[in-house]
Amino acid sequence: MFNTTAWNRIRYGLYAPVYDLVAERAFRDARRRALEQVNWHPGMRVLLVGAGTGLDLPWLPRDVELQATDLSPAMVRRLERRAESLGRDVQAEVMDAERLTYPDDHFDVVVMHLILAVMPDPAKGLAEAHRVLKGDGQLCVMDKFQADDRPASIARRGLNAVTSAIATDITRQAGPLMSEAGFLIEQDTPVMMGSLFRALLARPA
Repeated sequence: MFNTTAWNRIRYGLYAPVYDLVAERAFRDARRRALEQVNWHPGMRVLLVGAGTGLDLPWLPRDVELQATDLSPAMVRRLERRAESLGRDVQAEVMDAERLTYPDDHFDVVVMHLILAVMPDPAKGLAEAHRVLKGDGQLCVMDKFQADDRPASIARRGLNAVTSAIATDITRQAGPLMSEAGFLIEQDTPVMMGSLFRALLARPA
């Protein structure tokens, strides 16, 4: 099983120098559309989990308080440079999404873009998001998901053994994951490649 925290830290450290070349333009519109679903208010406390190099920053309001985490120190360094170039005040830390160090009921919005499909245990990551969100908080997710109404085929599961080692899991289902973590999905919008990539807005149930 290659999809481990240690392996993810290594591989995303290796990907960091070229990550923007691959991900910036490809996911620009999907990120923007996902964040537009959030009901923003000035002064909100916002956490970006698995923030990578900070590609969400241009699409976030300027009147909110931003904190960001990523497993890879190389990614966090690039995020800090991007924040500085954009004139954004972001407190960025190296942190495992499955073991957040923030207190309970701390954030108004948690953003998880392109992380649930790569973390070893997405249920733990969502449980942590639920823990640090306020009771009336919002969870903004954008990722690739297998359809909720049918299991992954044998061929897809076989291909997943390869894709999950080098890039991403392609068999995870949004509905069951969110429900089991105690979230109610309020918006579910296809944003890329048909319905493969979806933008979800959810609240603690």
